[in-house]
Amino acid sequence: MNIGEYTFGEFKRRAAEFHGYPAPGLLIGGYMVAMAKREMPEGTLFDVIVETGKCLPDAVQMLTLCSIGNNWMKINNLGRYALCMYDKFTGEGVRVWLDAAKLGPYREIHDWFLKRKAKRDQDSDRLFREIEEAGDTICSLEKIRIPGRFLGHKHMSGIDLCPSCGEAYPTVDGGICRGCQGEAQHVSLERRIAETSDPEMIAVPVEEAVGRTALHDMTRIAPGESKGAEFKAGQRITAGDVCRLQQMGRSNLYVEELADPGAEWVHEDEVAEAFARRMAGPGVEYDLPAHEGKINFRASCDGLLTVDRERLEAFNLVPDVMCATRQGDTVVQRGKNLAGTRAIPLYLSLRNLSKALAVLGEEPLFSVLPLRKARVGVLVTGTEVFQGLIEDKFIPVVTSKVHALGSEVVATDVAPDDRAAIADRVRGLLDKGVDLIVTTAGLSVDPDDVTRPALVDAGLEDFLYGAPVLPGAMTLVGRIRDVQVLGVPACALFYKTTSLDLLLPRLLAGRTVSRRDLARLAEGGFCLGCRTCTFPKCPFGR
Repeated sequence: MNIGEYTFGEFKRRAAEFHGYPAPGLLIGGYMVAMAKREMPEGTLFDVIVETGKCLPDAVQMLTLCSIGNNWMKINNLGRYALCMYDKFTGEGVRVWLDAAKLGPYREIHDWFLKRKAKRDQDSDRLFREIEEAGDTICSLEKIRIPGRFLGHKHMSGIDLCPSCGEAYPTVDGGICRGCQGEAQHVSLERRIAETSDPEMIAVPVEEAVGRTALHDMTRIAPGESKGAEFKAGQRITAGDVCRLQQMGRSNLYVEELADPGAEWVHEDEVAEAFARRMAGPGVEYDLPAHEGKINFRASCDGLLTVDRERLEAFNLVPDVMCATRQGDTVVQRGKNLAGTRAIPLYLSLRNLSKALAVLGEEPLFSVLPLRKARVGVLVTGTEVFQGLIEDKFIPVVTSKVHALGSEVVATDVAPDDRAAIADRVRGLLDKGVDLIVTTAGLSVDPDDVTRPALVDAGLEDFLYGAPVLPGAMTLVGRIRDVQVLGVPACALFYKTTSLDLLLPRLLAGRTVSRRDLARLAEGGFCLGCRTCTFPKCPFGR
């Protein structure tokens, strides 16, 4: 059976020239590509997405104009031997795959494809005969549509020179190239030696250090009692200090008088201060000078700590530097420490300093956003509560949490499980000037729960329903014009800590909660239900 315009033998020879050898996967791939092309209307400009990186991409490049280089072929490595060929403008096309269910008559292909035989035990001649005989009968095809977000080609972003390696790279990748962020597949032996070397330093025996100046802080550790700097950088060593230094295990010292690291090295204190100026945003303060090459940051106001997680990770990929923070999106109090940074060695290479500063860029790494004093309206839905069959406990629960964060509940209401009635109560709260509505109950899958559609009737927009948090999976976040809306599931009545405690501070800080923000709650979003709740001093939401 021919493969496109080629006989099987001709394609096999071309495959050997193109691929290095006539791989079975490439030969079968030829039939797959030809099968897909027959389904495409004449004159269609098409793109291809291949679901494996093995052999099949070469078949596409041999039989079409699509290649990795011109970006008309993309590899989405799902590990499946399949390809999608589609109109590059409409997304309409076909998907072809090697169908294991059709391999029964072809035992050698079956054993090759499913790895039932070691390569040395395969009968290559029989395998090639079966591939030629089977042709595309061992493949399946279905009509598909590629979603619009996958269509078209991304335009090239701006190009800059990486301040670390000096090579050109797309500026969208950050302050330095992704290779220097730790994603490179290689290790440069010359650069590795440079990055792991230290400045040439001269140490003197402690007896010879008398009258000279300590170059760095020296710590004395008393196990279980204390740990602190016994000697400070810049302190002059006296004869009486020699015994103490020896008792601390110091036989040799670095002193300022003999220190000349050179222009390519920067002292740890200077490094820490340079980092602090870049890292601290609004609501964050710190003290100078640096202490032992380290600077701690604290909140200058009560509020929500925000951390740029991606840049924090990129920064910590740079050799010989570090920054640690408290968990982002948590409420912090004025005067409390929230982060710390330092250079790890006494002297940091100018190369790594430049790399670290480039990663930090000009925007703050973390900030503390003050919580506004919101005017909160609380709406409880449920016929049983409205009719007085059960006592409402939602309003007290929500009110206590709102007050704890410095806001005020200015209006409350209870509505039956009636869509029109709930929408009317929401409008009533809006008329009272609330800027945040917290609604409870009525968010489950129960067909009588109509809170969500009622909120939509009242003007709810841009809402997200459902969060990977237990308890609190049926949470809702949205807005009605400029008024924030937070829908809290019934679990808030039974559990002390729920999604309400994770999301309410973010809304009060003016944060727009995205689907990605909710997705990130998954790790740490499982409450342990401790008998004595210690939130926020626990892993929940962290």
